[in-house]
Amino acid sequence: MDAGAAQFAPEAPKLCGLCPRLVAYRDENRLKAPDWYNGAVPSFGDETAPLLIVGLAPGVQGANRTGRPFTGDYAGELLYSTLLQFGFAKGKFDARPDDGLKLVGCMITNAVRCVPPQNKPTPKEIATCCDYLRARMAALPNLRAIVALGRIAHDSVLSAFSCRKALFPFSHGAQHDIAAGVRLFDSFHCSRYNTNTRRLTPEMFHAVFAAVRDELNNGVPAPPKRRASKPA
Repeated sequence: MDAGAAQFAPEAPKLCGLCPRLVAYRDENRLKAPDWYNGAVPSFGDETAPLLIVGLAPGVQGANRTGRPFTGDYAGELLYSTLLQFGFAKGKFDARPDDGLKLVGCMITNAVRCVPPQNKPTPKEIATCCDYLRARMAALPNLRAIVALGRIAHDSVLSAFSCRKALFPFSHGAQHDIAAGVRLFDSFHCSRYNTNTRRLTPEMFHAVFAAVRDELNNGVPAPPKRRASKPA
């Protein structure tokens, strides 16, 4: 990894100060609920994982409250039940960071680590946090599959790999070979809105992870030293 990328660790500091609007919103939430996590939410899972799941950002009453991705709001219900079904998790998901749930060969992170107002990060905030996403992927030596939950996550992964977005259009169920031995799988986000409107059904979501499981079981392993590169 080049010197520019090396300054970023895989995880942002809890009180990251790079995005003033997100810092202000975080401080506002801390005043309202001082017992919440209220910080840049760290990734969760297996440091040797071949699978990385990339979401959008913490939910204000979900991961921003609990400190664990997709924990505490509706989106985690479908995600973690699916991971348990396909062998990417073990234990019991009880929507608490101390529920004992463990991820197996899987890690979950977000394109933006701090909660944004109205769940809508700005393009500048997304671009700023992409350096942490790039470092997170570079620190996974066995990475072979990435699931992007929604277009923002999809675009952030492509930016981290310096891919031309026009060559890899987002659509639910799409698969893209974006680097040597690394395949990107697209899914609509598992939000309450998407599931309530049937834009995303459990069957559609399960199909994505069935494809991932098939890829990891039958695909060719990635070279062990593959790294995400810094855009020129």
